[in-house]
Amino acid sequence: MNILILSDSHSCLSFMRRCIEFVRPDAIIHLGDYFDDGQAVAEENPSIPMYQVPGNCDRYRCPPGQPEILIQRICGVELYLTHGHRHRVKTGLTLLLRDARASGAAAVLYGHTHQPDCRCEDGLWILNPGSCGYFGGSVGLMQVQDGKILDCRILREWDLV
Repeated sequence: MNILILSDSHSCLSFMRRCIEFVRPDAIIHLGDYFDDGQAVAEENPSIPMYQVPGNCDRYRCPPGQPEILIQRICGVELYLTHGHRHRVKTGLTLLLRDARASGAAAVLYGHTHQPDCRCEDGLWILNPGSCGYFGGSVGLMQVQDGKILDCRILREWDLV
């Protein structure tokens, strides 16, 4: 199963749509900035489950009470989802990794920095898809099977050929 991870779209929907068409994911995750972009993609693709958390730019863009951190089993894998601003990821990942490890998640997914990052440290996958908006055109792709993460990588515009 393929999970497409998006973040920091900032009203640039065209690249997100191209990625969905190219990957044909089993689930989509949007990690904030702008929450309503994720809602638009969900409405356009009602057969694909969508999971979202708001970002620091989503004050008026998401339903009230939307959790900023979501620990969710998606395609059989426990994932820790957050935009990252509450964990101050622009100054380091210490707080984020502490909380993700404490949750027991197999992977932590975050955004906010607009810098793609994908690696596995001590059994925990760490993924920042970068920005699928005008800050660079990158997304994350996670492949899972039988409740395990098989692979995780960054896709960029030039990969969609």
